[in-house]
Amino acid sequence: MVARQSVLNPAPKRQNLEELLDKARKIGVTEEQLQQQRASFAYGNAPESATRITRESASAATKRNKLLCA
Repeated sequence: MVARQSVLNPAPKRQNLEELLDKARKIGVTEEQLQQQRASFAYGNAPESATRITRESASAATKRNKLLCA
């Protein structure tokens, strides 16, 4: 089997991507945006057989359940 050449070379420079990543690192995320992301993650990872889990119930759960970090 022939070795893949792409893994032997450094990644190409993507100036636009680097600028966007730098900009994203400097922008904060609001609590509302985090809550929306948590709800989306919970709903998206729910099994298809879980018919009682809806977008609304996932959103409500993110308001009720908080993780405490020490």
